[in-house]
Amino acid sequence: MSDDKQLLHLVFGGELSDLQGVTFEDVNKLDVVGIYPDYASAYNAWKDVSQKNVDSARTRYFIVHLHKLLDPENDH
Repeated sequence: MSDDKQLLHLVFGGELSDLQGVTFEDVNKLDVVGIYPDYASAYNAWKDVSQKNVDSARTRYFIVHLHKLLDPENDH
């Protein structure tokens, strides 16, 4: 196994209840796009799914830096 640390990123989204915040209308309907090994891969997935939902003004997708949550003392 390589000594390189994984920099995992989660891409997910859904319909927001308010465009000014990040409260979802229904958390049971969140779309988990996937977990990616690096930011570039996550960004490409985020961009693709965001473009597919461009006509839904209340639908937003996000990239979560899982590696920062898993290892907060080593903020890469």
